[in-house]
Amino acid sequence: MIRLCSNSESRALLLRKFGIEFIQEAPEYDEEQITTTVAKDFVYMASKGKMEAALKAFGLEMPLLCADSVVMAADGSILRKAKDVEDARRILNIQSGSTISIVSSLHYRTKELLLVDTSATHYHFAPFDEKDLEAYLESGLWRGKAGGCMVEGFCKKYIRSVEGYESTAMGLQVEVLLPWL
Repeated sequence: MIRLCSNSESRALLLRKFGIEFIQEAPEYDEEQITTTVAKDFVYMASKGKMEAALKAFGLEMPLLCADSVVMAADGSILRKAKDVEDARRILNIQSGSTISIVSSLHYRTKELLLVDTSATHYHFAPFDEKDLEAYLESGLWRGKAGGCMVEGFCKKYIRSVEGYESTAMGLQVEVLLPWL
């Protein structure tokens, strides 16, 4: 049994899919304090910060698992959660017909072990249909999602190719974690 230190439904779904027993309880941690614009540094610092907060909040009586993910555009910029519909349109148009990388970092800690991994999955998208994009924006399903969409949602039908684990794109590279459990 491990403690998933995240409120992410996607991460919980992944652990269930791989048959990993867990409880889900996230510590307080403010990612907004991180100022780097480098995707791999951002997710590493966020995952590490969450681990430090989890250690203070929960101790190590149960193994702790923390993770963070960001969407990185082809130019290296981080595509965060959209602030409003115009920001969502801008973010999604950056991805349309382009390549994005979803970069995830995990920290797994037991009394004997610290595992740290940063991985990426790369998606090559076809151009988004303008009417489809507008309907998606009107739906509001982009709210609260890094990069404005999930690859298992709106973006799925536009995927031309993928390099990497789907689990990494969903926020937790379970295939990397499994050998250590």
